[in-house]
Amino acid sequence: MKKFALKTVFIAFSALFAFNVTANTTNLTAGKEYTEIRQVPSAQKEVLEFFSFYCPHCYDFELGYKIPSKIKAGLPEGAVLKQYHVDFLGRQSEELTRAWALAMALGVEEQVKTPLFENAQKNAIKSMDDIRAIFLANGISAEQFDGGINSFAVNGLVNKQRQAAEAFNIRGVPAFFVNEQYQVNAEGFSDANSMGEFIERYVDAVLYLIKK
Repeated sequence: MKKFALKTVFIAFSALFAFNVTANTTNLTAGKEYTEIRQVPSAQKEVLEFFSFYCPHCYDFELGYKIPSKIKAGLPEGAVLKQYHVDFLGRQSEELTRAWALAMALGVEEQVKTPLFENAQKNAIKSMDDIRAIFLANGISAEQFDGGINSFAVNGLVNKQRQAAEAFNIRGVPAFFVNEQYQVNAEGFSDANSMGEFIERYVDAVLYLIKK
């Protein structure tokens, strides 16, 4: 996420409050809470998040505010949440993009997501060997890792993530796109009275846009 947006949205909220508010998603304004980037939506209803394990605000979105899981829980039938890793943050970002591709190929995203975030945030990942150790410590066998990390399927998923980041012109994360048609603008919710309200309005906006 861009620095000015971070300053506006996140520094204003020093703690996570419980705040019960009904978001009036029917009053979303194009250019404020979201931007229409394409006129034609994707064939499949989907939410696509670009993130980095090195990004502290991606960490907060995922593990603190649980925004992706809240979105996933509210998706209509047939809709999906996809999470793609970006290459432009941190020394091992390319290796982590490949590791995330392997996690997707094996269907073990939830097993490795938290430890990858935690180790990246501590700058404890120095090489692919460190990533391998994290996978093995979280239920993935050496055979699965060694046989998959440079496989054809994983290479394809690495390229898919990179091509998507280029197609959407990603320059900051976390970044959420709905149906390949709308980009959610975090700074559009900077008038929220608490982090709890911000989270609820952000999630509700995504779920509104996917049904729009």
